[in-house]
Amino acid sequence: MNCVYDYKQLCNDLIRLEKSFPFLKTSIMGKSIKGRNIYLIKLGEGEIKVFYNAAHHGLEWITSKIVMQFAFDYAKRYVSGVRLCGYDIRRLYKKASIYIAPMINPDGIELSKKRASWQANARGVDLNHNYNAGWEEYKALAANAGITKRCATRYPGKGWESEPESTAVANLTRQIAFDYVVALHSQGEEIFWQYGKNPPPKAEKIGRLMSQVSGYALKQTSGLASYSGYKDWFIKEFNRPGFTIEVGKGKNPLPISQFDEIYKKVIKILLLPEAALS
Repeated sequence: MNCVYDYKQLCNDLIRLEKSFPFLKTSIMGKSIKGRNIYLIKLGEGEIKVFYNAAHHGLEWITSKIVMQFAFDYAKRYVSGVRLCGYDIRRLYKKASIYIAPMINPDGIELSKKRASWQANARGVDLNHNYNAGWEEYKALAANAGITKRCATRYPGKGWESEPESTAVANLTRQIAFDYVVALHSQGEEIFWQYGKNPPPKAEKIGRLMSQVSGYALKQTSGLASYSGYKDWFIKEFNRPGFTIEVGKGKNPLPISQFDEIYKKVIKILLLPEAALS
């Protein structure tokens, strides 16, 4: 039986994190359709600013567990002074501010427990196709594929940022000048780093570094996956590096039995901010 990392577990973990490590800052960046909180964690105080978000899609709840495990491991090593995968966390704390939104789509995760193919939010909109980056092109492609109304996956909504979840992510991104962003998805062990013809400065360099430390393949998107995603919008809007990381391999939802193996690879990407921008 697969154990879903759901909204209740996230809330319990956030309470534990705040009690154990009061120096960490947590906040609420928005609400879902069903009124669930979309949380934000801040690690560090440095000038480098990066943003990691997880679980745009309901079946991809394992990505939420990954970033929460990272937050705990980061905090423990900050307190103890012991390095994490060779990185000095106290130095990283001073050099970089890492913002983490661990569960963008809490409603979708709850729905995925009952409906095995559910990736969308509670309104049947695919949040990772609800951003203003080729949204019209995506809508036409989706229509050609028969996707014209609310459904379990790939419906882009009535307009870009039509959903409170994607709006919360976009608003945060507008407020904070992130140096680069990472959206965690599953599955494929791939890193997508491009949108349009002209990649932002340092994008390929950072992508290759991510590939090197994780063993994940650096790839280009094609077809429906090429439009209206969060990293696409970030690249288009800010001309800064944005990445979609497809963690693990198999069929969504990935089983929790794969967690340790996936985490060993992905944590090396999450620890990169200073090295990537040096």
